[in-house]
Amino acid sequence: MMKRYYSRILTLSVFILGIIGLGAQSLDNREIENVTVSGELKKWHTLTLTFNGPECSETDEYNPFFNYRLNVTFTHQKSGKSYKVPGYFAADGNAGMTSAISGNKWRVHFSPDEMGIWDYSVDFKKGNWVAVRARTERVPSGGFMDGVIGKISIDASDKTGKDFRAHGRLQYVGKRYLQFAETGQYFYKCGTDAPENFLAYIGFDGDFAADGHRDDLVKTWEPHLKDWREGDVQWSGGRGKEIIGALNYLASKGLNAVSFLTNNIEGDDENVFPFIDYDTYNRFDCSKLDQWEMVFAHAQKLGLFLHFKTLEAENQGLLDVGGIGANTKLYYRELIARFGHHLALNWNLCEEVGEWKGFDSHETIPLDATERQVLAQYIYDIDPYHHHMVIHNGDWFDSMYGDQSRLTGASLQTHKQDFSLVNDHVERVIDEAKAAGKIWAVACDEPGDASHALITDTEDPEHFNARTNGLWGAMLAGGWGTEWYFGYKHPHSDLTCQDYRSRDLFWDMGRICINFFEENNLPVTEMSAQNELISSYFPSGAGDFCFAKQGDTYVILLKKGGERQLDLKNPKATEESEVEYSVKWLDPRNGGTLQNGSVKIIKGTGVKSLGTPPNHPDKDWVVLIRRI
Repeated sequence: MMKRYYSRILTLSVFILGIIGLGAQSLDNREIENVTVSGELKKWHTLTLTFNGPECSETDEYNPFFNYRLNVTFTHQKSGKSYKVPGYFAADGNAGMTSAISGNKWRVHFSPDEMGIWDYSVDFKKGNWVAVRARTERVPSGGFMDGVIGKISIDASDKTGKDFRAHGRLQYVGKRYLQFAETGQYFYKCGTDAPENFLAYIGFDGDFAADGHRDDLVKTWEPHLKDWREGDVQWSGGRGKEIIGALNYLASKGLNAVSFLTNNIEGDDENVFPFIDYDTYNRFDCSKLDQWEMVFAHAQKLGLFLHFKTLEAENQGLLDVGGIGANTKLYYRELIARFGHHLALNWNLCEEVGEWKGFDSHETIPLDATERQVLAQYIYDIDPYHHHMVIHNGDWFDSMYGDQSRLTGASLQTHKQDFSLVNDHVERVIDEAKAAGKIWAVACDEPGDASHALITDTEDPEHFNARTNGLWGAMLAGGWGTEWYFGYKHPHSDLTCQDYRSRDLFWDMGRICINFFEENNLPVTEMSAQNELISSYFPSGAGDFCFAKQGDTYVILLKKGGERQLDLKNPKATEESEVEYSVKWLDPRNGGTLQNGSVKIIKGTGVKSLGTPPNHPDKDWVVLIRRI
């Protein structure tokens, strides 16, 4: 089997870092060579422990992925915080560069959220299926680093700008918006939902590019080679430059999210999977996954949120015939162990989850809601950081609302070419989840329909419906962001796109939208969709949108400009004549600073005119009304 592109005779020269210089100390009598600590030992930065363990190969008869279990528990001495972090088999410890399939390196990644001293203790077990067994007692020791303890000293981060290490972990905090742990800021998302086969990149290791499964869809990302910068990550043979360049381009446009499938075996593309080959579901390609990690780490430095879409409609029953069995548990454990240390991400249980067709028949098989709840609980239990967890709608979300599942939000898909369902459906999910007893953070990650959605600038340079109904429609319903699908009937589609510049004009509009929310310090958690307050309201997304905290702040989208009236009813006002509001206008097409229209100040309550826009009175405008 042609599994690697480059020679396997390369070996890693392990550099044992100085214990005192790193702030790491071994508290037992084992040799310090048994563990290497790497990474910047700073708050929110990834530190990595690499252990000398049993010599293994990806293809050993005694499966190293199933039959060993590495966990490291990190405990902060001062606060008492504790995280049990899963680890993984790392081949020679440098497989992304060497393409190794064997070695004796075992690895754990940790992103500390406190400065000071962290104690760590290693639990390494061996036995059939031990990686996915729930039992923790009377499990045989794996020897080697089992029982090793130590401590690590963590300093403050020195990062600034978009790099997520300057902001801390992005967390679900029981609100409609995810919040950064360090800065307390809410995160507003605008990014790409397509191509879903983002990781079908020919520069990754593995034989997927020539295994007879949709090899025509393998990507070079060649148009983005020019976006790679000297000093950016690459791996052996100069590989990685094109896909890293693609991320650089997205960040340069002000976008802050990227989405991708991690397993599309039996799906639309069939080239993305973490396994050693297309037909094996319990052995992982160490070098390919190391290369994925390089891409994800670069994205986080650029301020790009990672949307892990772990399965899709066509393969949601692939691993255990729709159940949550050993292969499914191993798959998610491996994803979490390798990538869960990143600060800004969400786990998506499945794209278009619901019924699926058996692979050897045309019978439609229901994927039981109980199984999805079991999976959500399993991910929650394995993920030490409890990242935001969502599910995509094939079936609606009814069975997953409330405390009956660990889900914390929805990844919403709509199905109208003009994006007219976005505002209404985002509001609907928010309201239904709240009524069921748990507030969800809702993003619209596939606005539009499958055939068209966000088409290219060449076909539609104005992007009027996408901008008004889709982009602003989601945000003004209380959603925390959008990602953009590329319709399959158009060039640069959800499967064929290799050039993000095909939507360059629209990315500017997305940046304008999220900048507006970031810069104006809106009381978003107290605001809600209240379209009925605007005179140009019509049901089901046909009219204008109003996002409001009554008596305080209103954000209005006027799709066709003009002079509209706003109902400023304020039942709590005691001196209505004294109430004053400022009126400012934003051009959502071109951005820029907030402008004055014909009315600068509104006095009193009741129905009031907003005046007319600063210019282009028939174009779409965003109006910000704030109580003075």
